[in-house]
This record gives sequence, structure tokens and C-alpha cells, in this order.
Amino acid sequence: MEKRRLGRTGLEVGCIGFGALPIQRCTMEEAGPVLHAALDRGIDFIDTARGYSDSEEKIGRHLAGRRSEYVLATKSFARTKDGMAKDIDISLKMLQTDVIDLYQVHNIKKRPELETVLGPGGALEALKEAQTAGKIRHIGITGHDYGLLVEGIKTNEFSTVQAPFNAVELAALDNLFPLAKAMDIGRIVMKPLGGGQIDSKVASLRFILQHDITVAIPGMDELAHIEENLKAAEPFVPLSAAEKAALDAEVAELGKNFCRRCGYCMPCVQGIEIPLLFILHLQYEKYGMQQVIPEKYNAMAAAKATAKASACIECGVCETRCPYDIPIRERMKKIAQDLG
Repeated sequence: MEKRRLGRTGLEVGCIGFGALPIQRCTMEEAGPVLHAALDRGIDFIDTARGYSDSEEKIGRHLAGRRSEYVLATKSFARTKDGMAKDIDISLKMLQTDVIDLYQVHNIKKRPELETVLGPGGALEALKEAQTAGKIRHIGITGHDYGLLVEGIKTNEFSTVQAPFNAVELAALDNLFPLAKAMDIGRIVMKPLGGGQIDSKVASLRFILQHDITVAIPGMDELAHIEENLKAAEPFVPLSAAEKAALDAEVAELGKNFCRRCGYCMPCVQGIEIPLLFILHLQYEKYGMQQVIPEKYNAMAAAKATAKASACIECGVCETRCPYDIPIRERMKKIAQDLG
């Protein structure tokens, strides 16, 4: 598999990495063979997060003895110095390692969050202190809002940026990835298969790899996923005109109901975080997380992070704002039905 340089970190990683969100649905025992197989097949970049329930623990339990074989990345939703410092120590314990190669600020969604992270007493202070102490090597930032990510990397505080990019979601190519390349910042592609919505997986990954990105991290929780994803890179061959036309046809059909998390539908008068609920429901449907996601959904509603989908009054304002004409009201009904 082709190795690519992860920006100013200087780390060389295979262009297909391991997205560890889906291994939440594996048992502790089931996760082991999948993780070992990934390393055995040459996948040497593993991305997880504090927010992925027991994903960090599974990686630590099974791969601590092979720590020198992979670049380890994780991330935290913490925005304050104290919260981030606590999460870094938890990650080190769960991952059973003395040092994490890349620790990322997870999913910056709003400007006040970025300001808190960068300001006095913010998460960046904890990350820098952890870096000085040798607990982490490099600092990154992730999110779905390309404009905020551009603001973030312009501070020159981050060595990597992680954002969605696939055959449907192309906005990272407009400003974010070109700027990151110019600044020698590593480009990590999340959602390379559209969160599991793109059926032509190998073609989608080859489409991504023919662009100037560092590593794509499709989610994997089965041995078959590893083999299928590696078909895109062993060896990597750009798409032919016919293959690109077939992928474009699928994208055109998929685009009719594909949430790109642009946020134009917001704010909702009922307090529903529409893109967030779409993500949760996608994980529920595509990743088989029928127990985890409803619990998370109800906990977020109880904490008032979002109103439930059932709060939708079908005013339709969100649909008038959506540039992709997604039938949001119908989607809310389905989410309410499935997640409770």
C-alpha cells in the first residue's frame, strides 16, 4: 500500500487507515481478530475517539503489544483545559500506551467552541502541556464545518485536519484541503464512504485517493471490510472514465437524500439538532448499533443537547433552507419511530 506523509508531523502512513467507530458494536473478543488483521494487512493508522464508547479500550486490550506497528490517533469533545487534560489521561489508560501519536480536538461545530478551545483555559493549553510532557506527539482538529476548520488551521496550532470528503461531499476541496496542503497540514478523510451510504465502496475510495489527501479512514468491524477497503489501494489505480461515470450516477441518485451536514437547516424553532440526529440515525441503520444509539439519543435529549425528533411540528422551515431539498420532516418521523 502506498505510504503518504502526514503533513508536518513527518509520519508516513498507509493511505487507507482504520476508522474505529464501528468496532463499538463488536464484543471485546470479536474486536481482537479484526484489529490484528488490519495490522497484519499493513493498515498502520488507527483513528478512534473518547466518544466511541469502548473503542479505545478494545484497541488497548488487543494491540498494546504491537504498539510500534501503528500510528495511533484519538480525539476528545473536551473544550476546556481541565476537561481535555482529564480525557488525555483516560485515553492513555484505555489505549494502554505511554504516548498517543495524534490527539485531536473532536468535531468543532460552532465558533464559540473554537474560541473556547483556543482561548485562556482552553483545551489547546492542555494539549500543548501534554505534548511537552511527552504524552502526545501531535495536535489535530476535526469537524464537519469546513469554514470553522479553515479558521482553526489558520491559527497554525494544528498539524492535521480531519473532515468529511467523498464522492458526494466535495466541499473540502474548495478551500480547506488546498490551504492545509499549503500549510503542510496532514489531511485525514473521514466519512470516505458517506457514512456507509455509498455502495460502490472501492470506487469511492479510489476516487478519494486520486486527490491530494493523506489518509482515508473507512470504518471497519469485520474482516471482510478490511479486504474490501484494501482493494482500493493494493495497488491504487485512478478511476477510468467509465468507472467515474458509474460512480457519478450513484452519487446523483444518493444526493437526493444525503445530508451533507452544512447546517443551513438550522436553527430549528423546536431545538432539534437536525444534522446531529441524521448522523445518529445513520449509525443506527448502517452500523447496527440498535442498542447504543437509542441510549445515546435519549441521553442527549435528557441533557438538552437536542430536542427529540418527535418534537418536530412539521413547520417546514428547515426544508426551505436545505440546498439539497432533503425531505427533513419525513426523516424526522422515521427517526422518532426508530430511536424512540
